[in-house]
Amino acid sequence: MQPELAVLSARLLDPVTGTFLPHTALAAAGGRITRLGDDREIRALAGPGTTVVDLKGAVVTPGLVDGHLHPVTGAHRTLGVDLSGCTDLAAVREALAGARRNLTPGAWLRGWGLDPNVFGAGPVTAAALGPVLDGVPAALDLFDAHSLLASPRALELAGIDGPRRFDQAAEIVCDDAGRPTGLLLEDAACELVEAVAPAPSAAERRERVVTVLRGMAAAGLTGGHAMDAGDDSLATYAALEAEDALPLRVRVAPWCQPGADEEALAELIRMQGTGGRLWQVAGVKLFMDGTIDNGTAWLESPDCHGESTHAFWPDPDAYTRAVTALHRAGVPTATHAIGDAAVRHVLDTVEKATAESGRTLRHRVEHIETVPDDTLGRFAALGVAASMQPTHCCEFTRADHTDNWSRRLGEERAARAWRCRDLWDSGATVVLGSDWPIAPYAPLAVMAGARHRRPSRDLTLPPHGPGQALTPLEALQGLTVNPARVAGEERFAGRLAVGHRADLTVFADDPLAVPDTELAALPVLLTVVAGRPTYRDAGL
Repeated sequence: MQPELAVLSARLLDPVTGTFLPHTALAAAGGRITRLGDDREIRALAGPGTTVVDLKGAVVTPGLVDGHLHPVTGAHRTLGVDLSGCTDLAAVREALAGARRNLTPGAWLRGWGLDPNVFGAGPVTAAALGPVLDGVPAALDLFDAHSLLASPRALELAGIDGPRRFDQAAEIVCDDAGRPTGLLLEDAACELVEAVAPAPSAAERRERVVTVLRGMAAAGLTGGHAMDAGDDSLATYAALEAEDALPLRVRVAPWCQPGADEEALAELIRMQGTGGRLWQVAGVKLFMDGTIDNGTAWLESPDCHGESTHAFWPDPDAYTRAVTALHRAGVPTATHAIGDAAVRHVLDTVEKATAESGRTLRHRVEHIETVPDDTLGRFAALGVAASMQPTHCCEFTRADHTDNWSRRLGEERAARAWRCRDLWDSGATVVLGSDWPIAPYAPLAVMAGARHRRPSRDLTLPPHGPGQALTPLEALQGLTVNPARVAGEERFAGRLAVGHRADLTVFADDPLAVPDTELAALPVLLTVVAGRPTYRDAGL
């Protein structure tokens, strides 16, 4: 078979051994690697329809896969003012004031990426932003995507004038007099404002999704584990693939929310395996808690505000029954569990489901921000993957524990932040990701964060928990070999080998040799998905 792609003059990096293969070239056809060899051998295979790329000594790795992101819903959430670079209230006010000047009368002011650390030791309130929100309907997503700050006008339009009860662990935060402060916690509360805010048109949403996906490809991503199926994500993936415009391979885990009955579970089970050539529904996403920054995580003892004491599922046993039913049907789950109590409950549930069914599935826990020692070994024992986002530690916490996350937890638990090293050493399969749009999706930044654990805005600052850093090879494996393993695809993905997917990421230099603090700036020269270039540097 004539190859569709021939890559020449390359250094082929094996992510298992960390060494270069003896070959300098590869050929791909039918979306798979069909031949490894030297330049002369592979060039001889090329025909008139073959895309031939001379890499001039650049380094090829298996395609990088983000273990946790939200491509479509994230694209829709990141419309408006980017507040992620604002480090104090003055910068937030300035950014919002600039955007407000361009608003038409009655238009909504939207923003995203708001870091609660900008509020210092004070509460997160609309009033803290001052007059910039006066009279304007505004909805500002906090960086964790589990909370929203609404202006008084937005609350008025949504009919929010006091506290309410929700079926899930959600809250309209109110002051001592029962007046809403503007802070809404978790989806059920946030959706009250989203329901009255104007939505972008279908064309605007599509354009934004395409821009995001192309940016991901240019950053070196060949795939991602999408942890939701909201905002018509599945239809979007299908439409883009039909137009040959889907530049990533996407593995989708739709949500299972509290209150899911037998019919809802049956539908989730029915969806498994549906999809197209580059996207597929595989697994189910659940939530066991919220976030530490919001006081909605589930901790074994309360945080310093007396919060984070409850599960996201009002009845944790109902979560266990749902996971057990999915496990019985052969459906792997991915559970958002940030606090120690949440993580423990997920592991207890998997242990119970495994014992009852007599079979092992590749379940996973997402985030795992703080856990005690006795939890670590259970991941490997139960075959549960640890899905980690090291840049969350880098960008939103501080080595001196003066950040909001650390202050809430206290010294002991803050010292157990994102235990990537300990989980790896315990034998767990550690998968790395960004959780975009929570943190930037650039995979090199994720790898760099796993290695140096420093804030990207100032790499001279001390690392948070340097003992939890991964080695360069481990960080690469967290975005190549391990995502394939947790997906059950290790026989045909995550390696540069004949018969494996022709998903490739090409760098200007060896990512294992580049210093930790310089890795994020390493140029990506070529990205290939199923043998087709999805990004190509102009210099190639």
